[in-house]
Amino acid sequence: MSTESPYRIQSIAEYHQFAGLPKPVHPLVSVVRFEEVKPRNPDRPKSIVNHFYSIALKRNFSGRMRYGQQQYDFDEGVMVFLAPGQVLAVSAEASHEHTGWLLMIHPDFLWNTPLARQIRQYDYFDYSIREALFLSEKEEALIVGIIQQVEREYREPIDSFSQNIIVAHLNVLLQYADRFYQRQFITRRISNHKILDRFEAVLEAYFAGEALEQTGLPTVGYLAEQLSVSPTYLSSVLKTVTGQNTQQHIHDKLIEKAKEKLSTTDLSVSEVAYLLGFEHPQSFSKLFKSKTNVTPLEFRHSFLS
Repeated sequence: MSTESPYRIQSIAEYHQFAGLPKPVHPLVSVVRFEEVKPRNPDRPKSIVNHFYSIALKRNFSGRMRYGQQQYDFDEGVMVFLAPGQVLAVSAEASHEHTGWLLMIHPDFLWNTPLARQIRQYDYFDYSIREALFLSEKEEALIVGIIQQVEREYREPIDSFSQNIIVAHLNVLLQYADRFYQRQFITRRISNHKILDRFEAVLEAYFAGEALEQTGLPTVGYLAEQLSVSPTYLSSVLKTVTGQNTQQHIHDKLIEKAKEKLSTTDLSVSEVAYLLGFEHPQSFSKLFKSKTNVTPLEFRHSFLS
């Protein structure tokens, strides 16, 4: 097997075969204990892409996992959320004798339910470079209880109620995960403030250099890439720490630089706009007024009066 191309698993049944498990009870949903996973291929792939949603609660995992460009060491009480098509890379020395739960949901199972659209709105599925969710013992017990409820329904004979009941449990699980992620953002303030410090340094360097005039305002994607995090994750951290998302920070820095130019130089408003990367001065003036309640000329006159 190629070590460069990820191993793609198209269906839940295919995953069961790959993991040395019996056939799934339901073709579009499965609940698995990691203790039961015994990959049959000794030359297991280093990276895997599942074409279904995966929610994993891992304990006692010896090894490293890579999400996008970032590695994590996992010990216990850690949750991982993967959307269809996202790459999961596992270190070669990783042991498969860890414990925990794996919940798999094919997108087709959510068809014609509100969760089909809502699940994509949870940030932890959207991060191109995610942060794992670290659980307290109490939080872990609650999540395990919900997964066990899904498992009980999963093993019941399929009838007209099956989908709605499982979706209801899944919806509760995702909402609790969202709550716990918000708690994690708050309790990990030191880490978040480090990201904020690095973000401000990158933003300042961009505005101080020539890139602003040549290519215009930095995009959220560009800034996130410089910090090796995803755009959604960066905005979540900034929103938690400062109350403003990434785009708002970019605009604040822009207005700060605009005020500096307007108050310390004789440049016209149009020249200031071009220096700040705007193709059309009208767009600059409109943004400036929306942020300051005065036009660039009114600001200059009030500053000089």
